Amino acid sequence: MTTFTTGAGTLTRDALAVLQPGFTGTTAPDWVRRRLAEGLVSVALFGRNVADPEQVTALTAQLRAERDDLLVAIDEEAGDVTRLEVRTGSSFPGNHALGAVDDPALTRRVARELGRRLAACGVNLNWAPSADVNANPDNPVIGVRSFGRDPALVARHTAAYVEGLQSNGVAACTKHFPGHGDTSVDSHHALPQIDLDATTLHERELRPFRAAIEAGTRAVMTAHIRVPVLDPDRPATLSPRILTGLLRDELGYDGLIVTDGMEMGAVAGTYGLEHGVVLAIAAGADAICVGGGLADEDTVLRLQDALVTAVRSGELPEERLADAAARVRSLAAWTTGMRRPPAAAGDPAPEIGLTAARRAVTVTRAAGPAPVTDPVYVATFSPAPNIAVGDETPWGVGTELERLLPGTATGHFTGPDAGTEALRAAGGRRVVAVVRDEHRHPWMGAALDTLISAGPDTVVVEMGVPQSAPRGAVHIATHGAARVCGVAAAEAVLAG
Repeated sequence: MTTFTTGAGTLTRDALAVLQPGFTGTTAPDWVRRRLAEGLVSVALFGRNVADPEQVTALTAQLRAERDDLLVAIDEEAGDVTRLEVRTGSSFPGNHALGAVDDPALTRRVARELGRRLAACGVNLNWAPSADVNANPDNPVIGVRSFGRDPALVARHTAAYVEGLQSNGVAACTKHFPGHGDTSVDSHHALPQIDLDATTLHERELRPFRAAIEAGTRAVMTAHIRVPVLDPDRPATLSPRILTGLLRDELGYDGLIVTDGMEMGAVAGTYGLEHGVVLAIAAGADAICVGGGLADEDTVLRLQDALVTAVRSGELPEERLADAAARVRSLAAWTTGMRRPPAAAGDPAPEIGLTAARRAVTVTRAAGPAPVTDPVYVATFSPAPNIAVGDETPWGVGTELERLLPGTATGHFTGPDAGTEALRAAGGRRVVAVVRDEHRHPWMGAALDTLISAGPDTVVVEMGVPQSAPRGAVHIATHGAARVCGVAAAEAVLAG
């Protein structure tokens, strides 16, 4: 093992280099610009930093005036989880819709166009795709973010997504290693545990990550989950057995390892933020994602100081921090080398996202339902969104049906009396009932029962995972709630 003896300046620069902080505002704060000059290599953008693509382009240019080889990261999965189009909804369907189509060439084209748009805005690291196999249909945090339940399907689409995204110089960050799909707890709030045997882990959870590594993914994001078969004590993000022993040594991965958000309850609420960051770097992580909730200079300085103190106390090997910082700088250099002048859309179908969303729609019709020709009442049953999706992004079919059927009215409902309230608000009009993961919310099922009993011509649109049996005069499954999925669903309503 090489022994590093660094000065105080190099040590603090390395500690700063491994952080991927967020910030507030749509322009670059002075403190971020100062830290870039002092050794910060990465920043993260969230919905709060985005007004429109032109503003993001100006923001990233402002940041790169301080450091040209800057990593600008974003959580742009498309589909339900969008930051670049947080105000309007995504122009691209998410993973579950692409998995429903099961055309890897289409997935590659969608990811390539997404990568082109990100690169045009100056973003060069995308915390996507999700390679989680959605083995547990009650999973509260993955769901439509997964390509599906079949490991082979998830693997081929993960590889296609990585290839498409990186073809435009945007580094893919495949997540959430070693697989978050069989959890029943949201790691934003608490620490999930996956109890499975080694064979299932390797044949199901790890298969998409092997495919991503073979496809050349430049980054992998860790999961804040405990997997006792691998490490009974520590979650993956903090586990040397999982990050170094499994990901590095056994799977042969040599790229950047990024943590999931360290302020999430699964880590910060269990180990403490500063201690968790030290443990993550010591375990083999290279970059610390922080800033989804904590987005200030004080947090960055506290984490930098924690890493420096850990090296000086002997808790964190100096060479491990130096190696992590070198891997961050190496990825930054790769993205700089891949940079090219802005180009026109590289796909002959400029509406590739809408094309994919239309192909993902499945329609089940009862015997002889009347076509929808008159204004309807759109009753949207809204579950509480998970933190990854957020509650800022609009979803549903109401806006599009109001455009296509002038006079259409809409309403949002939740809770045990949602069906009765929606029926009253409809006032005798035909109802289009819009749900998201009905199978996880018994009150939604009860609301549909009420509507369908009163109006057998009710149209049901499921914009989550279509786990429940189709019902209603027409049942439309979109496999996601992106804006383009809403457009495709509205078209299917009128075609029904």
